[in-house]
Amino acid sequence: MEYASGTRRHLSRSGMNRMPLRTMKSNTVLPDNFDWFAVEYRYRKQEIDMIAGVDEAGRGPLAGPVVAAAVVFGSGVRIEGINDSKKLAERRRIHLYEEILSTALDVGLGIVDNDEIDRINILQASILAMRKAVDGLSAIPDVILADGNSFRHDSIRFENIIGGDGKSFSIAAASIVAKVTRDRMMCEFHAKYPDYGFARHKGYGTPEHLAAIKQHGLCSIHRRSFRCGDTANYL
Repeated sequence: MEYASGTRRHLSRSGMNRMPLRTMKSNTVLPDNFDWFAVEYRYRKQEIDMIAGVDEAGRGPLAGPVVAAAVVFGSGVRIEGINDSKKLAERRRIHLYEEILSTALDVGLGIVDNDEIDRINILQASILAMRKAVDGLSAIPDVILADGNSFRHDSIRFENIIGGDGKSFSIAAASIVAKVTRDRMMCEFHAKYPDYGFARHKGYGTPEHLAAIKQHGLCSIHRRSFRCGDTANYL
């Protein structure tokens, strides 16, 4: 399966085209508590302003793509409730997603499909998706803050932060954008492959999903390298 990547696909409520860098609405309010912003402020003290937080969603599922997002905020921007996307209820996550899109200076998206995951492995696919997300930004960032410890970039300064989606405002925002984007893609796949329940489990190895694989076999978005055809591996 192939998907558009390095773009803002799925990133707006009404098909909004990319707005010019630094002209998007920005709620510039300095936070009272700087804990969430400590990493970003370490760079801003060095007069480094173009900071991109990057994270991915979808490493663990048995089906569908891995999706990454890169998010750039203006200095001092605060959105209440930002956190690691995995710790947020779905309704709250979607609300924050909309606020991130209306507040961020720039957002990029990277998507790597299941066929590419099978070809290069999920770790390399995750790194590739993150690089594509950075490439999807309107301008080259000064520094990239990436969740985990595996991201690399040849020409842009970067910092890997293990558990970054729980430590950095920018990375947490990227995790939300990536998660909501991927969830919506899986809901689209549900319409095409209704027997598998993708809208409910988003491709993860739930009992419902495993039972569907056992009954119907694999569809075109399943990751063969995960050996999900052998449901005994997951029971």
